[in-house]
Amino acid sequence: MEKIRAITIIIYILICVALSVIVLMQEGESDGLSGAIGGGTGSDTYWSKNKGRSKEGAVEKATKYLAFLFIALSVVLNLI
Repeated sequence: MEKIRAITIIIYILICVALSVIVLMQEGESDGLSGAIGGGTGSDTYWSKNKGRSKEGAVEKATKYLAFLFIALSVVLNLI
């Protein structure tokens, strides 16, 4: 039982570090000065329509999966 707990804790730490790195890699939601000058919200641009296929979309998906694993392992570690 201790080996399973140790392996789970190691995986948990790796997920914590990966989640921290992925969150820091994400871009902000605000357009900043370029959005104010351009005047558009960017909701109908090519990149906003195909965001799921870009690097940003992959980072968002990875964040969601890692967050789910983080919560699931938190519950598992609490029960062990």
